[in-house]
Parts: sequence; structure tokens; C-alpha cells
Amino acid sequence: MNTIKNNRLISFIIIFIVYVIAITVGIISYEFIKLDFWLRLLISDLIATIITFTFSMVFNNSSVYDPYWSVIPVVVVSCYSIKFGVSNITIFFLIAIILWGTRLTINWAYTFTNLKHEDWRYISYKERFPKIYTLISFFGIHLFPTIVVYLCMLPMVFVFNKNPEFSYLIIIGFVISVLGFLLQLVSDIEMHKFRKHRNSVFIRNGLWKYSRHPNYLGEILMWWNIAALSIFALGENYWLVFGALVN
Repeated sequence: MNTIKNNRLISFIIIFIVYVIAITVGIISYEFIKLDFWLRLLISDLIATIITFTFSMVFNNSSVYDPYWSVIPVVVVSCYSIKFGVSNITIFFLIAIILWGTRLTINWAYTFTNLKHEDWRYISYKERFPKIYTLISFFGIHLFPTIVVYLCMLPMVFVFNKNPEFSYLIIIGFVISVLGFLLQLVSDIEMHKFRKHRNSVFIRNGLWKYSRHPNYLGEILMWWNIAALSIFALGENYWLVFGALVN
């Protein structure tokens, strides 16, 4: 097992297979569950999370879940685009989510070494709370982030299912979402350069000179504007900003 986990390519293949299984079962569950669309998505999302968690336990590595945050929204928006088609409204959601998810997934892949690597915070929890770490991993590392991502996705889910009329305000929200994406992309590149040629304790160059966490700022802009896009499109359901607020 250690030999397999030490190999970067094999580790990537294993992660890929885990997500293919989780996503496939999630999609099948969504199609078979006969409930409202938002509840169907929640249940199928939870099922996919449980499968991912199971493999996290098999490999004794909670970081198996790390790509989930960026992969699932892209899968959801792509599936809805196939199911309902792409309109002059949903195209903006599709592009924004794919840009965001692709950047974040590539950033994860760039920093992923192999299945022996695990987020230092998870290791800390494991060392401090060994008897209840399984519960911490399931509820704190897997389930809670899934709920947050689900709530962030709900605005676009409602738009795809309600098929509202076009509003030019959507373009404004889309532009700000793209700016959030660019903010994250540039800050990621600057951080990787800093880590490669570290000459100080904290990064103080580029965007990091003006913001302590420009990558998180971009993340906040992204999801608040996904919520705004849905409100501009639907003209109601203001409660959908709750996901962005929780995030």
C-alpha cells in the first residue's frame, strides 16, 4: 500500500477512479430519487460525499476529499446544461463555474504530491483527537464543506430548473465573477512563485501587497455573484444568498 501511495501517477489515477465512482453513483441517485430538484441534489451530493469519505478511510487520508470542493460544482452545472440545454442565461453560470472549478482543480493537482500527503490541519486533528478523528473527518472535513458547496450551488440550480427570462443585470454579475476568478488565478501564481523562491516569512508582493488573502477574496466575489446572478434572473428568492454568506 505504501508503495502505491508514494507514486504520484498512481495516486492521481486512484483519486480519479474514486471521483468517477462517487460522481456516477451520485448521478444515478439523482435520477432515481423522486423528490423536488433541490432535495434530490442534496441527497445525491451527500451520497457522493459518503463514498469519498469511505475511500478517505481506506487510504487513511482525508485529503482524498480535497478536490471535491472544485469538482462537484463543475459536474453539477455540466449535467444541468446537458439536461436542460444552455440558454442565454445559464451560459453565464456555465462559464463562470467551469472557469472557477478548472482553476481550483489545477491548483490542487499542482500541489498534490501523492496519497501520502495530507493537509497539515487534518494531521493535527488526527494527532490531537485520535479517538474521535473518524467523526471529525466525516462531519468536519467531509460533510460540512459539502453542505457549504451545496448551498453555494443552489442559486444556479434554481436558475437551471426555473428557466427565467434574460436580464442585462446578469452580465454585470458575470463580469464580477470573472474578476473574482482572475483575482484567484493571479494570486495562486504569485503564491507558487513565492514558495519556490521564499525570501521572507510572508508574501508581500503583487496582489498580496494589498490584501492578506486575495485568493479568498476572489472566492467570496465568485459565490456572492453567483447568488446575485440568480436574483437578477429570478427577481426573487433572496434567501439564496445564504450559501454565499455561509461560505
